[in-house]
Amino acid sequence: MPEIGETLRDARMRARIDVSEIEAKTKIRAKYLRALENEEWGLLPGPTFVKSFLRTYAEALGLDGKALVEEYRLSHENLNDVAVEPIVSSRQHARPRSGGRAPAGPSRRYMVAVGVVGLVIVLLLVALLSGGGSANHATSSTTTAHGHGRAHPHRTGTHPPSSSQIVSLSLTPTATVYVCLIGEGGRKLIPGSELQPGASTPTFHSKRFEITLGNASVTMFIDGRARTVPPSSQPIGYVITKANGRRSLAPGQLPTCT
Repeated sequence: MPEIGETLRDARMRARIDVSEIEAKTKIRAKYLRALENEEWGLLPGPTFVKSFLRTYAEALGLDGKALVEEYRLSHENLNDVAVEPIVSSRQHARPRSGGRAPAGPSRRYMVAVGVVGLVIVLLLVALLSGGGSANHATSSTTTAHGHGRAHPHRTGTHPPSSSQIVSLSLTPTATVYVCLIGEGGRKLIPGSELQPGASTPTFHSKRFEITLGNASVTMFIDGRARTVPPSSQPIGYVITKANGRRSLAPGQLPTCT
């Protein structure tokens, strides 16, 4: 059975495609494509990027990317290095029974509708909680003024953080994309997984997000507003807050989930 690199190189040569053409098509740097063909795994950023790049390269050549990724995992990954299983929709796990058809999973339109309804509910809850806090504060002030004749500025209570500091975030992949998403306090919300197209994430809420993307194949919904990601040949990173919005991170500042 041919090796992984040999399979990629032979397919590219048969199609008479130069590495630079694949680089332009996949947005993967040429040195990483050559490293895949030569099976120089140590030249790539890490096992998760190897699998993401390998799948993308194979599919660009018309090969079975999933099979090559599985061969890489069986041949080159140690048990300690196995990444978190990718988040996939239920219909990708369903396999047809003998003589029958695979059961149909939820449609993309259904998933988008569920996400929109969930976002509306969350925003309504945030608005209600914010309004309730303001009403309680006003009632407390009125009681103090009428019961004691004057306010006591030194009697202050402990109030929760203002909801105006919370930012919401959800992701909708347009192709296979690696995602590491970290929320406030270092909590791993998406712990370094490959998201598949059509499998939108839940809506997360935090004062601060840090995110690393393997490529630009994803739409980010920040406080309900769609934001695309500019194409890049390298992993992409952002820090997201209510005050500053989405701010790019330098390559050395990208968060990791390993």
